[in-house]
Amino acid sequence: MGHASVLQLPKAGIVRGDQVTQEALMRLPRTAAKKADRLVSAWVGAQHAYRVAQILVPAGIFARTTHAVIEELGENAAEQLHRNPWSLVGIRAIDVASADAAARVVLGGFDPQDPRRARAVVVDALRREASNGHTEAEREEILDEVRHAGIRDPDAAINAAIEEDLVAARGADCVALREYADAEASIAADIARLAAQADPWGDAKSVKKVAGDLDEVQRSAVLAAAEHAVSVLTGGPGTGKSRTVSAIVALAESTKKSVALAAPTGRAAKRLGELAGGEATTVHRLLGAQGRDLGFARDWEEPIEADVIVIDESSMLDAPLCAALLDACPDGAHVVFVGDEAQLPSIGPGRVLGDLIASQTVPVTTLTKLYRQAEGGQIASLATAVRGGELPPVDDPTHEVVVVGARGSAEAAHRTVQLVTDSIPRVFGLSASEIQVVTPVHRGPAGTKELNVALKAKLNPGPGAVSGFDIGDRVVATVNHLDATPYGYANGEVGTVVALGDKSVTVEFASGLADVSGKDLGDLLHGWAITVHRAQGSEWPAVVAVVPPESGRLLVRALVYTAFTRAERHLSIVHGSGPALAYAVRQRSAKPRRTSLVDRVRAKYAENA
Repeated sequence: MGHASVLQLPKAGIVRGDQVTQEALMRLPRTAAKKADRLVSAWVGAQHAYRVAQILVPAGIFARTTHAVIEELGENAAEQLHRNPWSLVGIRAIDVASADAAARVVLGGFDPQDPRRARAVVVDALRREASNGHTEAEREEILDEVRHAGIRDPDAAINAAIEEDLVAARGADCVALREYADAEASIAADIARLAAQADPWGDAKSVKKVAGDLDEVQRSAVLAAAEHAVSVLTGGPGTGKSRTVSAIVALAESTKKSVALAAPTGRAAKRLGELAGGEATTVHRLLGAQGRDLGFARDWEEPIEADVIVIDESSMLDAPLCAALLDACPDGAHVVFVGDEAQLPSIGPGRVLGDLIASQTVPVTTLTKLYRQAEGGQIASLATAVRGGELPPVDDPTHEVVVVGARGSAEAAHRTVQLVTDSIPRVFGLSASEIQVVTPVHRGPAGTKELNVALKAKLNPGPGAVSGFDIGDRVVATVNHLDATPYGYANGEVGTVVALGDKSVTVEFASGLADVSGKDLGDLLHGWAITVHRAQGSEWPAVVAVVPPESGRLLVRALVYTAFTRAERHLSIVHGSGPALAYAVRQRSAKPRRTSLVDRVRAKYAENA
């Protein structure tokens, strides 16, 4: 942890903040009066940040966290931390122990049973649950965690957190962070609101007119979209989801309905637009994202201007984003959620698509018949088998799917680099820019970190002129920066560096160009190899799916399925995990997420029945 003083300019006689003066700064080389005056003005303007850093750094919390604390707590963050140092908990993963250290700085000491601390322990326990995708937890489980943190009366701590409106109770047995309870309650209420306003704009005859080439199940999905306010279209690759969406769009347009197409990532939105024959955008842009924490321009007062709203890759929607989306859907709108429930669930908490299907309240069409036999046939067949819990031997004379064995991580890494830089381009005529490596792990020879070092050395060697990046480098975003100019970008977006500036880079993402500078550069990583989670929602002509021995317990069926289905035309599987891969596909499902959405949606439908 960083313990050094925030400000140290001993040449100017400055070792404390109160020693920053124009006269002192003029002692520094090449610092005239005018420059010193500007520096003093900047220092005065940054005083609120300095006061926060004076608390964080002695507590062993990195000074770079200061900005995030101010973003969360506001300009008076230092004053708030003096009132309640445990307000830090949850900001940039600050835990209770670090907040305890801050309490020693501002309070000189503290009582471990302090009610402010007890509430923070409860919130921290629920945040850890949320980081694993759960929107709620069993009260008994949280009581155990609070008790383990040394709180003598955990029931009182939970009740105090509920009274402060930090936590919500659902019945006597479940508790949730207020924001996630509100998000799922909002989703249920808006689905019921839309259902009450539904006005059909198509029938079997009009569907057949625009969708005569679809099969009966696909046509039923088009009819459901026309007749119901909220419907779900699900199925694996090659089952015709895109053709069905195109028919929904055609039917809507034939009845003079305006259509909005969106997906969680820029790459998925671009593909949706191409396949559905219309303009598509990201969900964040559809909602008019105002930056990381400033919410959305579109809401119930300024709704989306569309009659039909189609959301692709909706397995990626977490509860808060779906709540914002449905809040902005106008009365009378029809919303179609399109996605594959067998994929990994959203990175954020919730399992919206799976819960809507499980609620049995909205019409769900599941496509199962494989149509993609010429292009993508073998990939689709393998994916269908994995979806059903089987990993068949690959015997593909077309080499659309290839399995490359590897004895250990080092060999897996070597084979991966060989495939990307030589074999796939030579055999299939694809450029390296059309090939994406996905792996479950960050560390180890076949993890994202070392693979990216090896791939950069082969594909785009250079000095790493700006924060390790050169023109031509492939990068991946690790957090949302929806306020970037000229276009924002989301976590998991993969792009290419096209220009360098003074401590800045310009990246071309699928959603457009983005200028990335300053501390935001730390949120970019090299992206020739990315995790399977970050690959969600995107597809590439060729994918190398690496399964090294380190994958271990990360291997579950949904992860394997998601990795394999990122490939459009060619899939190479670098298999170094022995029998663990087949075992994961056959028996290891991901631990179910605890959510309240199924119950909430059913309750709302019962109210309106």
